[in-house]
Amino acid sequence: MNTDKRQRPLSDIFSLTHDQFVDAAFHRYGKKAYYSSPVYRQIMKNGQTDLSALDSADRIPQWLDQTEADLGPMRGKVVKRIDDGGVAKFVTRLDDGLDIESVIIPMHRRHTLCVSSQVGCRMGCRFCRTGKMGLIRNLDAGEIVEQIFTARHGLGVDVRNVVFMGMGEPLDNLDNVVQAIRVLEDQRGMDIARRYITVSTAGVVDGIDRLARLDDGPVNLAISLNAPNDEVRSRIMPVNRNNPMAALKASLLRYPLRKKSACFIEYVLIQGINDRPEHARALARYLKPLPVKLNLIAYNPTPDSGLQAPSPDAVEQFRSWLVAEKVFVRQRGEKGGAIMAACGQLGGKQRLSVPEHCR
Repeated sequence: MNTDKRQRPLSDIFSLTHDQFVDAAFHRYGKKAYYSSPVYRQIMKNGQTDLSALDSADRIPQWLDQTEADLGPMRGKVVKRIDDGGVAKFVTRLDDGLDIESVIIPMHRRHTLCVSSQVGCRMGCRFCRTGKMGLIRNLDAGEIVEQIFTARHGLGVDVRNVVFMGMGEPLDNLDNVVQAIRVLEDQRGMDIARRYITVSTAGVVDGIDRLARLDDGPVNLAISLNAPNDEVRSRIMPVNRNNPMAALKASLLRYPLRKKSACFIEYVLIQGINDRPEHARALARYLKPLPVKLNLIAYNPTPDSGLQAPSPDAVEQFRSWLVAEKVFVRQRGEKGGAIMAACGQLGGKQRLSVPEHCR
């Protein structure tokens, strides 16, 4: 990744931390932080792209006019929003014509935003609709951050939690995801503390190890596990063939969690695939030495997957088997299934006409 942000245009403000923006403004205009810092806060913290309200507008209007012109319009445009029981999915059309989906989820005392990190995904998980698209391209850091900006200031939702669980494999686009995290946690901008940011992965081991070395401590980690052994996991998650469960387990044991925190394990229960009592026992043995909390999720049907959702009784039965094995397990209720916003359902309506430069 190019770490020299001084040459980046100011239109990439969503890709820049406060200090990177101030540095870029100085090299472009010769203006120090006294002038550029309020611009960053006005946009990134207050959500205001009109700079005329700044105190410096009367003193240096030409500079602010030029800054506004350089910043330009946002690169993505919300073209669709669908709501269901408090859950909202919005579709953003990027400046190259591709679409991404983001999901707002109401929680106990705050809203969580599920963000996308790629257009499509190359992991190919059988139960995931995004995987059927293949990977079209990575999102850059600004396109990731814009999703949070849009939810907060375009849709009026006070998002305080961010989970990288939308379209794409975040660790397959790690440089941009890490830069987005740095922008999100900047207290002079978005101000979302790292403890409220979670990165979910299908189990890319080298990416987990790189994420563990993140400056100023790691983010929360979630693993989409979905199987008790390599045979089952390789059948539904091709990533397992190069990242087998033993190597994944070793990377989780190395991961530096915060005190009293745990890694989240996602287990999508699929009828006839990973739902038998021996699967529950094998899963418990695998998780036993790990500081984890397991989220049990009933498979959300997607077209042409050939997979079946379990019955509510089957989900409860599997949960009881895990409890008997002393596994900390939470049964996650379905949210957003009616609008194709639930786990594994994003991205199915991506337009078939992919711009030539993205092929």
